[in-house]
Amino acid sequence: MDISLAFSPCPNDTFIFEALLHQKIETSDFSFTEEYLDVQKLNTEALSRRFDVTKLSFFAMSNLLESYQILSSGSALGFGCGPLLIANRNIPLDQVDKLRIAIPGKNTTAFFLLKQAFPNAENWVDMLFSDIENAVLDGDVDLGLIIHENRFTYEGKGLKKIIDLGEYWEKTTGHPIPLGCIAVRRDFPYEIKNQINQLIKNSILYARLHPFQNVDYIKKHSQEMDDNVIQSHIDLYVNDYSIDLGENGKNAILYMFSKIGLKKSQLEKTYVFV
Repeated sequence: MDISLAFSPCPNDTFIFEALLHQKIETSDFSFTEEYLDVQKLNTEALSRRFDVTKLSFFAMSNLLESYQILSSGSALGFGCGPLLIANRNIPLDQVDKLRIAIPGKNTTAFFLLKQAFPNAENWVDMLFSDIENAVLDGDVDLGLIIHENRFTYEGKGLKKIIDLGEYWEKTTGHPIPLGCIAVRRDFPYEIKNQINQLIKNSILYARLHPFQNVDYIKKHSQEMDDNVIQSHIDLYVNDYSIDLGENGKNAILYMFSKIGLKKSQLEKTYVFV
């Protein structure tokens, strides 16, 4: 069975899927055709159900539950891994609402978290996530909402952290931050969905046991080539929740979905998760 698979070129995603795509694990009757897209493109393409399995922001996923379900493996979720709001100068928090902010897309979890912290801010500029640092440096925007590798590079460019939105979420909710998930088409038979979930889990476990076998593949797709940045990215975003969400992870996701406004009937675990 051929499965269309979409995910980002970021190191955490390529780390997760490398063994699966290069058949370093047993994939049985499954074959995968992959496509690499940035986070906002992944979120928008899912509206048409273009891919059988796709990486999605959890915020985008909250609007796609009629088409997809969340797999227990492959997610980016945890503590200390949230998006950052940065600037090229110190800016008081009470000034943020008035300023021009670059964001990596309105369907991203990062944007949801920003709106939780600054509900009255309205001056957004949609931008490819990898362009945000330079937009702030060049003065095209006052603030930038950064994700992925940029979390590890902004200080080296002289930029300043205004607020860690992950810390804000953790302190106000007590939950880990649901950033991105792997979603599978809802209309697949349960057995197929469960098998795909197990393959992704096996791929992560293989990558952890053989950490140097996938370096060339990861570097080929990463926007940052520095070994330390790549490894820091993987260490932060691929964790025990990536192997299996568990009850704590699932509860964090359902809490977030309730904050977004999903109805009780939409928050049943058997409806949301495979």
